Amino acid sequence: MLFNRYKTNEQRKAMAEPSDQQRRYKEFLDLLPLTLSLAGLPPSELGRYFTSEQIESRVFTIKHAYKCARIVARESVKGNTAE
Repeated sequence: MLFNRYKTNEQRKAMAEPSDQQRRYKEFLDLLPLTLSLAGLPPSELGRYFTSEQIESRVFTIKHAYKCARIVARESVKGNTAE
C-alpha cells in the first residue's frame, strides 16, 4: 500500500479546492464567446448532424482556440506593450 500514498495528477485535480474549480469554470464561460469566434466553425445545416469524426475535429479546433483565447486574455490584462 506504499504506492497508493502518491496521488496521480487526475486525483490531485479531483481534490482541487471547490473555489479553484469555480474560478476555472467561470474563466471558461467568460472565454467561450471569444473561443468560438476564434475557432470559426460553421453551424450544421438544418436537419443534418455531424459525424463522430467531424465532432472530434471540431473539439480539437475548439481546444486550441480556447488556449489561444486564454493567451489573448492574459496578455490583454497584463497590458502587454511588446508591440
